[in-house]
Amino acid sequence: MFTGLIEEQGKIRNIKISKQGMELTIECKLVLSDVKYGVSICVNGACQTVEEFGSDYIKVFASNETLRVTCFNRLKTGDFVNLERALTLNKRLDGHIVSGHIDTIGEFLNYKNDGFSKEFFFKIPKEFSKYVIYKGSIAINGVSLTVASVKDNIFSVELIPATLREVNLSLLKSGDKVNIETDLFAKYVEKILNSKDNTSKVSYGFLVENGFV
Repeated sequence: MFTGLIEEQGKIRNIKISKQGMELTIECKLVLSDVKYGVSICVNGACQTVEEFGSDYIKVFASNETLRVTCFNRLKTGDFVNLERALTLNKRLDGHIVSGHIDTIGEFLNYKNDGFSKEFFFKIPKEFSKYVIYKGSIAINGVSLTVASVKDNIFSVELIPATLREVNLSLLKSGDKVNIETDLFAKYVEKILNSKDNTSKVSYGFLVENGFV
């Protein structure tokens, strides 16, 4: 599990694609402080396992399933990716619970200046829009953000200067693709409510009454 608070931007040093998937070598520094073989690293929002590391890099292997559901196929040598180590139990959860399991690919539309911050607009497939709610949480390329507005399958988030300095969303151009992970709890609630064997006391009315909807 992760928090969506990016620790550093790594730089893609090398990419190898084969029938088995994609091998990524990523230049980095901060995430190496306690790295070891087999630990989880969130790369642009996708949970990856460190298979090899050195004094200034990590190497991960993205499976074909990962390539199907993420933007990894669009990565190029020299690109910057957001990196975060796995959450520890003695750490404050300043972001939100991020699983590192990408739901879908979103498209960056544009941004507008909104005083101190910038409002970024994204489009996602319509079937995933039900998981995006006003003031709810969402992870974009692994960055924990709060939904500022939502209309149909287009939503926006506000990015303050401090966040823009630390993550690769500042490099986005109109039409660029991003990895999207919607709110984890929304999917569990949907599963419970739609289950044919649902014996839970959780109902839509219960959620409304207790301020979840």
